Amino acid sequence: MTTSAHASSDSAEHPRTIPDAATVLVLNSGSSSLKFQLLDPIAEEVFASGIVERIGLDDGVARLETGSVTQPFSGEVPNHVVAMEVVMRLFEQAGLSLEEANVVAVGHRVVQGGARFSAPKLIDSWVRDQIADLGALAPLHNPAAVDGIDAARKLFPAIPHVAVFDTAFFTSLPEAARTYALNKQVADEYRIRRYGAHGTSHRYVSEQVTAYFAAQGKDTSALRQIVLHLGNGASASAVRGGEPMDTSMGLTPLEGLVMGTRTGDIDPAVYAHLSRSAGMGIDEIDTLLNKRSGMQGLCGMSDFRDITAAIRDGNQDAELAMQVYVHRLRKYVGSYAFVLGGLDAIAFTAGIGENVPEVRERVLSGLEGFGIRLDPARNAERAKGVRVISADDSPVTVLIVPTDEELAIAQQALEVARSKR
Repeated sequence: MTTSAHASSDSAEHPRTIPDAATVLVLNSGSSSLKFQLLDPIAEEVFASGIVERIGLDDGVARLETGSVTQPFSGEVPNHVVAMEVVMRLFEQAGLSLEEANVVAVGHRVVQGGARFSAPKLIDSWVRDQIADLGALAPLHNPAAVDGIDAARKLFPAIPHVAVFDTAFFTSLPEAARTYALNKQVADEYRIRRYGAHGTSHRYVSEQVTAYFAAQGKDTSALRQIVLHLGNGASASAVRGGEPMDTSMGLTPLEGLVMGTRTGDIDPAVYAHLSRSAGMGIDEIDTLLNKRSGMQGLCGMSDFRDITAAIRDGNQDAELAMQVYVHRLRKYVGSYAFVLGGLDAIAFTAGIGENVPEVRERVLSGLEGFGIRLDPARNAERAKGVRVISADDSPVTVLIVPTDEELAIAQQALEVARSKR
């Protein structure tokens, strides 16, 4: 394996040191990538993070960031085992050592847990095989997670490995919310139901909102909130008293809101129409709906920095794409308010939700009659942490809550690892 690794121009400065604390290594394995983060889940401190990309190719690249040091890599990364070896080498070259970092657990993000896993699970051979079997429901995600699990367990055989499922938070959805009006025998045989996604983020953010209200001395036992996770992938959830009542993603992450490259809700007969009229195959249609549609398909852009700039320059395609995006969001906010029987809070999170005030303003404008009053100055302000952007007299509190899925995974992995001692 040919490699090239060197520290950045900042490498003369020392990376942050790891104190005598229990740390968790969080891994997010994709088919051609491996994201990682080492952190203290109790102190909520990140020591290092990075990504290995282009796994399976001769020209793989990777980087690790810790303190002021960026440690890069380039070379062949034929599989996830080699990717994990690259990660360990990057740590050592940055002046850190995973073997000396007191790693007490490895937390693995797994997209699809089906109806089987409603909580994080210590990974043994049975759990590993169940995750592989659930790949039928998430063919782009679960097989990659299994590759990452196999690679990490090979390199860290003595450390507990914990699977944290994106779908776990939504396994308790009410039957009416999780059931499709599909032939029951077919649905049962092929495990077709609403599973949701981004559950780790929705759980984390909704808990942060609950903590905010509790700190104000308010009863949170029946708190009604909508969480809008708006990134390149986007989803909404309705949560009452800490329990999910509904969510926008379904059997797969394609359903629901308009996303960077995904259509979101669309008439399922589009598949048949494109097959009959355009002669397109199932895989071709699936690629169209998942990777060539959404904001990218509407205006040729998926990055909202580019989209908002294009709108200011008078780009009509970008303006229409924004209107379609916002229209879908408003439909979900309205329907979830009815599902919840009223509304106490709306939380925006993830890259777009946290950083694009134009989206938040468009989604909530003109809703004063429904008790939602945005404060324009607060909405436009750039700040960190949980913050309220609604007016003081708004019956519904609107918040920006930065999500931290890696921290949530690390905390859950640590809890499971300690419970198995």
